[in-house]
Amino acid sequence: MDRIDHIAVQTESITDSVKWYKEMFSCEVEYEDASWALLKFENTKLALVVPNQHPPHIAVKRDNLESFGSPVKHRDGSESVYVKSPDNNTFELIRYPK
Repeated sequence: MDRIDHIAVQTESITDSVKWYKEMFSCEVEYEDASWALLKFENTKLALVVPNQHPPHIAVKRDNLESFGSPVKHRDGSESVYVKSPDNNTFELIRYPK
């Protein structure tokens, strides 16, 4: 069964958004730089992304990325492919190094 890895929302300021989420919710910052941050909640992760880097999306862990396109390698070693649902929602199919 597939698993939702994270949900990504766009923000104009990673720093301001991280501060707001930490004050508003009980979550941990797993990673943060100027272009994105990853916040860990009890049951999922929330990615904060800047608009020119990534679209808002839902990421689902998958192994067979090549069935959906050419995977792009990310700085953390993960690979992903973006796909659109029939309703034009963006999904990131992602796999991590083993």
